[in-house]
Amino acid sequence: MTVGYLYIALTVLLTVYGQLVLKWQVGLAGPGPEGFPAKMYFLVGLLANPWIITGFVAAFAASLAWMGAMTKFELSHAYPFMSLNFVLVLFLASLFFHEPLSTAKIVGVGLIVLGVVVGSKG
Repeated sequence: MTVGYLYIALTVLLTVYGQLVLKWQVGLAGPGPEGFPAKMYFLVGLLANPWIITGFVAAFAASLAWMGAMTKFELSHAYPFMSLNFVLVLFLASLFFHEPLSTAKIVGVGLIVLGVVVGSKG
């Protein structure tokens, strides 16, 4: 694996990590309260959560890895790999959060990936 593909893999994995950890911690925090001041307090509390912070750090690190990938590949070659985010989030959300994994969701994500693959060949 060349370093460019390592950058892409890091981008995907760090992005997926960030999405999963944010979902996990927001789910633990419960539904947001009503009213503007209470919502702001709720969001500030989430921002102080160490796990939420790791999600933001992961997003920043994913951006750095993506910049590394952009030094190695054309955008039109590298960007289709980002469709792996859809696949990983779908299956990991089902595994960790027991979100329903329906045939429609699987087919939908499959069509997205297929469309990206076909589009990137042109």
